[in-house]
Amino acid sequence: QVQLVESGGGLVQAGGSLRLSCAASGSIFSIDAMGWYRQVPGKQRELVAAITSGGSTNYADSVKGRFTISRDNAKNTVYLQINSLKPEDTAVYYCAARIKYSYDYWGQGTQVTVSS
Repeated sequence: QVQLVESGGGLVQAGGSLRLSCAASGSIFSIDAMGWYRQVPGKQRELVAAITSGGSTNYADSVKGRFTISRDNAKNTVYLQINSLKPEDTAVYYCAARIKYSYDYWGQGTQVTVSS
């Protein structure tokens, strides 16, 4: 079992920045990748960034150049730095842990709201 707890969401003006954090606990040795998803009402959850245990990263095209995923292994924490926020970035952001082939563990989500 893996437990994930997100923090760092909030209300920010367009053009601003936020850093989301995701603290992992439990069977973290089994995790081979961590991802950040986001979801708006009525739409499917979207993977915006991921980082593997080897440090490889990938991003959705819509966030490339503005979002940066990183991790601190000593703290068992993954971060999502979000810069140049846009109103369309408004969503609930979820942290997820991938075990082998699928993201099986999820945090509770943190709301990010961007005002224009």
